[in-house]
Amino acid sequence: MDASAYRMNKVLGFLLGSALFLQAVHMIDENFTSNAKVEKPAAEPENPKAETAAASSQSFDKLLASASAERGAQVAKQCEVCHNLGKGQGPKIGPDLYGVVGRKVASEPGFNYSAALKSKGGTWTFDALNAWVTNPRAYAPGTAMTFAGISNEKQRADLVAYLNSNSDKPEPLPNASAQGQQSQEKNAQGSTKSEAPANSSAK
Repeated sequence: MDASAYRMNKVLGFLLGSALFLQAVHMIDENFTSNAKVEKPAAEPENPKAETAAASSQSFDKLLASASAERGAQVAKQCEVCHNLGKGQGPKIGPDLYGVVGRKVASEPGFNYSAALKSKGGTWTFDALNAWVTNPRAYAPGTAMTFAGISNEKQRADLVAYLNSNSDKPEPLPNASAQGQQSQEKNAQGSTKSEAPANSSAK
C-alpha cells in the first residue's frame, strides 16, 4: 500500500470514528435528558386561606355533632363572670347570651358594643362563635372583651352546643353520620387528585 492510500485510510478511519463518537454522545445525552424530566408539581390551591378555613369548619362541625350541652354548661360558668345566660336577664359587663346562636353580631338591645365588634357584622353562627371564643381579640382586634379564649376545640364545641340549646329556637346541630360521609367523600376526592399526576405522566 502506497503512502497516499495509507493516509487516505487514516483520514477515513478518523472521520468514521468521530461520527460514531458523536452518535454515542447524542444517544447518551438524550437518555439523560429524558430521565431528567420531572413531573410538574400539583397546582397550588387558588385560595389556600379559604381551603384552610373550610377544613377547620368541617373539623369543628364534626366535634359539634357529638358535643355535649351538659359539659358545655360547665364550660359556660367562665362566661357567667361577665354575661347573663338566662332569658330576659339583660346585660352585665357583657351582653346577655341567651339565644346568641343565630343572632346578629352586636345587636342585643341595651348594650353598648365596641366599634371593633360592630364593624364585624354578620350573624353568630357556629363557626363565628367558635372563632370568637378561640381568641376574641384575634377575631375582632380592638374589642373590649378581655377574655383570653378557650384553646381546647372540644370544650369550645361543648360550649357552643350549650349556647345553642340555651334558646327559644335552637339551631339544628350538624349530623354525625353526615359528617362521616362528607369526610369519606373528601378522602376519596383527595385520593383521586393524588393519582392524577401519575396518570398524566404515563401518557
